[in-house]
Amino acid sequence: MKTIRLKEGKERSLLRRHPWVFDSAIAKGGGDAGETVRIEAHDGRFLAWAAFSPASRIRARAWSFDERQRIDAAFFGTLVTQAVRARARFGIDSDGMRLVHGESDGLPGLIVDRYGDTLAAQFLAAGAERWKAVLADALLAETGLARLYERSDTSARSLEGLALATGWLRGEGATELTIREHGWRLTLDVATGHKTGFYLDQRDSRHKFSQYVRRLGSQRVLNCYCYTGGFTVAALAGGAGQVVSIDSSAPALERARAHVALNGFEAGRAEFLDADVNASLRRFIAEGRRFDAIVLDPPKLAPTAAHAERAARAYKDINRLALQLLEPGGVLFTYSCSGGISADLFHKIVASAGIDAGVDGYVAERLGGAPDHPMTLVFPEGEYLKGLVVMRKP
Repeated sequence: MKTIRLKEGKERSLLRRHPWVFDSAIAKGGGDAGETVRIEAHDGRFLAWAAFSPASRIRARAWSFDERQRIDAAFFGTLVTQAVRARARFGIDSDGMRLVHGESDGLPGLIVDRYGDTLAAQFLAAGAERWKAVLADALLAETGLARLYERSDTSARSLEGLALATGWLRGEGATELTIREHGWRLTLDVATGHKTGFYLDQRDSRHKFSQYVRRLGSQRVLNCYCYTGGFTVAALAGGAGQVVSIDSSAPALERARAHVALNGFEAGRAEFLDADVNASLRRFIAEGRRFDAIVLDPPKLAPTAAHAERAARAYKDINRLALQLLEPGGVLFTYSCSGGISADLFHKIVASAGIDAGVDGYVAERLGGAPDHPMTLVFPEGEYLKGLVVMRKP
């Protein structure tokens, strides 16, 4: 077993059970891509067993902090079982759910979503890649399913020195799927959809938005960055009279229209715009349009803290415009999925947007990802999705 020796003082994060070891913390030692290595403090004390990533700034990701633990197929089988069975305790009202959420489930670099009878997985780090076959077998054995599609096509792979990889790992068949969520039906394609096919992390927020629309009697709803229309369906289910949905992807809008029909809503209640959100919001203000409920769910604008300043300006601008468009007493659901923007910083950005818009509001709720996308006590980086429910003061 190869050994990595850390510099003095660099063992603190591992002693707190945080799983990452950065390249700057290592005094000596190395290994092959994905190889299990022994991590030691500067004085030789055992700290963790970890997967080595020679091409990444995160040079090692811990598998276990138990010196007696063997890192083998049985070890991964146990972790997969624990992760999958934990989801049964979260009360998820859907047959689409995240089964493995990387470090939060003790499996760094592995993301696994279930869509009905199909699994979709991303192997994003060298360790997960090295154990790919073992992990795939364990996932199918625990779930009793036969199909697993790989979506290892994100930029994280290149940071690990890994080539992109997509296609069926186990089984075969159609990649177009339908899932049930809160009584609605939604479709996706595991081969081409965003992430592994769909934004499962917003499941509970979609349901909550539907409840707000119904409780407040919101008739005019605006869904920005609507993708395939999950929040659009939620608003219509909540009784909205008219929902305007904006996205710059024609294929996503086509699927959003199909979702309206699939769930039995009148096509005339839904308007879809293939347009830039920022420009559309400015045009609506010029036209004097107003909305009772607005969703702002933009793509990731700050993947790391280094991008935070530029992203903050973009978040502030769209929130300022949205608050100007919001009727007094109306509700804004606004989000950031940027890892480089903390929950506190996002609150400050939205507050600053309100000041510039001349609008104040009540922060009714703070939102995050659905519980199958967990943050743990020792890995706060798992909290990437932040949201606020803002009710504009009358």
